[in-house]
Amino acid sequence: MPLYDYACTRCGRIHEVRHGFDETHDAPCPSCGAPLRRVFNAAPVLFKGSGFYVTDSRGSGSGSKPEKAEKSEKPAAAEKSEKKPSSPASEPAA
Repeated sequence: MPLYDYACTRCGRIHEVRHGFDETHDAPCPSCGAPLRRVFNAAPVLFKGSGFYVTDSRGSGSGSKPEKAEKSEKPAAAEKSEKKPSSPASEPAA
């Protein structure tokens, strides 16, 4: 049997009542005797299984990678000046 929340219309206290789906609860508030109204709560959400996390959608080589921003085009002269000079592979020992 499910557990329902009922709030008092006068004092505001919340009472938990266990009854069936098709039953109604007509009893007054045990504290002050005022009528009760049913309180509806949000259902809990459970994220189980795959597909709920950012890392689940990133497969290796599946092509689902985000697109990179477009590169700004630099003049050819600027690219050459930015490169570091390469060092000789073999230097004579002194």
